[in-house]
Amino acid sequence: MESVRIYEIPNCKMVSSGVGMFGEKKFDHFEKWFSSQQRTAFPRDYLFWDGEWQVTGGFHWLYVYEEGMSVPEEFDIIDFKGGLYAVVTGIDQQSNSEGMKAMNAFIESHGFEIDRSRPELGNIITPPSAYVTMGYNQMDYFTPIRVKTGQ
Repeated sequence: MESVRIYEIPNCKMVSSGVGMFGEKKFDHFEKWFSSQQRTAFPRDYLFWDGEWQVTGGFHWLYVYEEGMSVPEEFDIIDFKGGLYAVVTGIDQQSNSEGMKAMNAFIESHGFEIDRSRPELGNIITPPSAYVTMGYNQMDYFTPIRVKTGQ
């Protein structure tokens, strides 16, 4: 059984939190806003690190925008460059090194390569009711990929 799946996010509009950190007012307001949106079959929020790790930058949260959606003025609506992603699931805030090894082996053996022009994304997939039962969140880790040149 494969533990890696391929997912495609289309080019789309996303609501952007801007760069921030957990505990900051604007960032927390973004989480509260998107958490108030109606849940769908698939999560619509994506988090990534935007900037140099431990030097500058912070987390950047995105939420898939739909025409007519009520978005607070403090958040921008941006164009998101979609594409293919290799996705593996792990436990949030725990080491995902084994999952990433499996993902890298899958990418290499199936004619893909990592697309460094797009960010790696993360997404909590656990519904609140399941979190209460399990005591932890599952997280999908999205690695941007493209067909290896010459394939």
